[in-house]
Amino acid sequence: MTADAIPTLAINRTCPYAPPAQHEQLRREAPVAKVKLPSGATAWAVTRHEDIKTVLSDPRFSANRRHPSFPHLSPEPPPQLISKPLLLDMDGQEHASSRRAVVGEFSVKRMAALAARIQQIVDEHIDAMLAGPRPVDLVRALSLPVPSLVICELLGVPYADHEFFQARSASLVSRKSSNEEKARSFFELLAYLDKLVRDKEQNPTDDLLGRQIVKLREEGAYDREAMVNMSFLLLLAGHETTANMISLSTLVLLKHPEKLAVLRQDPAKTPAAVEELLRYFTIAEGAVARVAIEDVELGGALIRAGEGVVVLANTGNRDPAVFEHGGELDVERGARNHVAFGFGPHQCLGQNLARLELQIVIDTLFRRIPTLRPAAREEELSFKDDAAVYGMHEFPVTW
Repeated sequence: MTADAIPTLAINRTCPYAPPAQHEQLRREAPVAKVKLPSGATAWAVTRHEDIKTVLSDPRFSANRRHPSFPHLSPEPPPQLISKPLLLDMDGQEHASSRRAVVGEFSVKRMAALAARIQQIVDEHIDAMLAGPRPVDLVRALSLPVPSLVICELLGVPYADHEFFQARSASLVSRKSSNEEKARSFFELLAYLDKLVRDKEQNPTDDLLGRQIVKLREEGAYDREAMVNMSFLLLLAGHETTANMISLSTLVLLKHPEKLAVLRQDPAKTPAAVEELLRYFTIAEGAVARVAIEDVELGGALIRAGEGVVVLANTGNRDPAVFEHGGELDVERGARNHVAFGFGPHQCLGQNLARLELQIVIDTLFRRIPTLRPAAREEELSFKDDAAVYGMHEFPVTW
């Protein structure tokens, strides 16, 4: 294939509820295909569900974003701003040991213990919505503050500082931000978290960061820079992704009242509906990529060592070989074999928390505001086509 024949990978969604049509075409016609990235570099696009699982679980594919051939979806590679890698950049034993140190904080049992507090947070924010003027921006009133407050309490980050870290998080995931803007946001957020960690070193608190500091010190394995990096990753991922899923889930359920009626009639079906919503939107598609460190044959193509691989998980989550009528929303599908949380050793640490938050918000919001409806036409809504994590900039609602 000549360079001219290599298609430029479509980045933005043209429909709020589907991946770019080009991605679907690739899955049908060339499920492992070379594509051109916004930077002008080439990489392999992988679109089938089974191949995606292989890339995300095979150690021959590295998550190391510092590799010179790592396929970034921004026009220019992001600057290397820290000396130690983040958890999502690690491979092998380094990744396994770092993940093992914190994974217990996100167990099903520990998340279940948070349910009552999450319910209280959701109710308080809906109380405020009901008491205030209409229309209301659901993003600012509910979608963003709920997961932000939850992750702040879990980590031990003062929620009073939420506007500071939310603004910098938004800059970091926006494709419109320049490298200079990203670097400034990153260093400001890192400086904030460094001070927080130092304070907790002096006075350990009963929260995730405080417990981790005590535990790692006792094991002789404490590293302040690594702790600051971990807190950065958990804070960023802990509110940005779930906030977007709350808004999008509300939108699509309001768009399909017959599907919402299923959940109103039987809230026991909400957990299955959450899995379907996660599959249907797959909002973090632009954040998943790898680089081959050995030659690998995949889907009839030979991926050479040093070549990048872009995982199009949203397209894989609609693969008809796995999900019948995958382009349709079926709240009773109940399929947990989606890859919206990734797959393999890097599967999302906070997936149990995200599921719980979504279940509580969906059940509570539609029970307490049964006449909820959009306050703007769909074509007037602003979607995050410019971000690595898909979502809505704002969502005006009324009742």
